Amino acid sequence: MAREFQRGHKAKLSDLTPGTDLYVGVQIAAPGLTFDISCFGLDANEQLSDDRYFIFFNQPKSPEESIQLLGAQSGDTESFRVTLDRIPAAIQKLSFTATIDGPGQMSQVGPGYIRIVAGGEEVVRYAFTGSEFTTERAVMLGDFYLKDVWRFAAVGQGFDGGLEALLKNFGGEVAEEEEAPAAPQAAPGFAPPAQATAPPAFAAPPAPQAPQPAPSFGAPPAPAPAPQQPMHAAPTIAAPLTPQAPPAPAPYGQPGHQPPQPPQPQFGQVPGQIPGQHPGQPAPPAPTPPYGQPAPAPYGQPAPFGQQPPGAPQGVPQGLPAAGAGLHAALQLYKETATGQRWTPQNQQLMRVDLTMGGAGVLARQGSMVMYQGKVDFGYKGAGFVGRVVGNATGQEMQLMRCTGRGQVFLAEEGSYLHPIELQGDAICVSAESVLAFDESLQYEVRRVEGHGIPGGALFAMQFQGTGTVVIKTHGTPVVLPVTPTTFADCNAVVAWSAASQVIVSSQVRLRRNAYPGHSGETVNLQFRGAPGNFIVVQPYEV
Repeated sequence: MAREFQRGHKAKLSDLTPGTDLYVGVQIAAPGLTFDISCFGLDANEQLSDDRYFIFFNQPKSPEESIQLLGAQSGDTESFRVTLDRIPAAIQKLSFTATIDGPGQMSQVGPGYIRIVAGGEEVVRYAFTGSEFTTERAVMLGDFYLKDVWRFAAVGQGFDGGLEALLKNFGGEVAEEEEAPAAPQAAPGFAPPAQATAPPAFAAPPAPQAPQPAPSFGAPPAPAPAPQQPMHAAPTIAAPLTPQAPPAPAPYGQPGHQPPQPPQPQFGQVPGQIPGQHPGQPAPPAPTPPYGQPAPAPYGQPAPFGQQPPGAPQGVPQGLPAAGAGLHAALQLYKETATGQRWTPQNQQLMRVDLTMGGAGVLARQGSMVMYQGKVDFGYKGAGFVGRVVGNATGQEMQLMRCTGRGQVFLAEEGSYLHPIELQGDAICVSAESVLAFDESLQYEVRRVEGHGIPGGALFAMQFQGTGTVVIKTHGTPVVLPVTPTTFADCNAVVAWSAASQVIVSSQVRLRRNAYPGHSGETVNLQFRGAPGNFIVVQPYEV
């Protein structure tokens, strides 16, 4: 049975199959778009030092034929034959890529995949959709790389600049004039590699057929054509990590004062004049209510301070509104925000989740509930769930409670800033200390980054993947930074990072902090590595 890989997953090829004569198939399509699928043979510095190992439609095979372009077959848009034991020692990595020929973006592609077949049997598949991409025009789908032994990695990272940016990344150049396309090459014959124990022989999967026949030569039935699905033209929806705080209001009556906009006023703003009203100008008259009943302020807009509310009883001095109207105006600013969505920030530090939407329950940090409405059941997840793994190393027991039922739950913790991140099939790693709550529909696992000098001996993170929302908490306003070859961060300041990023502990052992001028004072840093498109999130805080 084929193993399903997600972006960032890696494995030894010997753990997937004993074969070294492999079939690599790529399926990618989008309405109106044309794709060029290629393989780059790279040296130890991940550079295209020999142009003969750039395998594409104009150069369908390497000199010794260890890499061959086979064409479209068996339901694949493009396919390759890779004979690992014939690849020269100078080639340390094979990168399989897809680029758009002409206008378009990778966010327009439908469900696709890159798969490895050994002896006619599919052994691994990395599936992707357009929702994983945005404006990229060239994507690295998967890599074979030599690290003691050959391994496979699902990459799923790309470049906005298309083929030219991809070539520059690998140290190549775009030729001004392209050569005429070479004649189609026939698929090579099937022959097992020379080994003591016979591994699976090379065999491409058969072409798709309506009734699936019994496989011949050990080949599995070809996959049925994927059903047509709507294209994802929008990137993953994520609430901004940087809260958009409203500007400080000017004193009442001074030019520049901006009132809250209907229907809901912004949290923290003081009442002011209505939109379009000149400072000092009285509010337009409203219909007179029945005698003796004060008129309520318009929905979402309190009565301006210091002005007679429309329809108020006569005789009340100017600047001293009636008790009912003044109380209503004061509390209106902090009214519950209802957007019709499952997760709704009430302000920067309070989050509401509506359990009547979505169906699945919510897992939240125990003790984070500050209020709930409706019929809500709380079940507690003990230390044996995730808390024991995290708690034993960090000294803080991470116990979760399960919230189910029909109602609304309000969550907060110690005034931390809260940020909802909506995932649509992609993945993110979040420091365990920064997780407040998440949808139970998400897949999650604990990851451990070990290193000498890290408090507790390790940094624990939770990787979330699938469709749903995770709410993270920060001390102050965070910042999102791209991962570069020289990206380092303090382990206490790191909040989250892209799941495909590689995390390495970088220790700077000193007798004491500030041992000499020029030293940063930090004993442990985390180095982040990854292809373009990876990111980290840090907060302005450390222990």
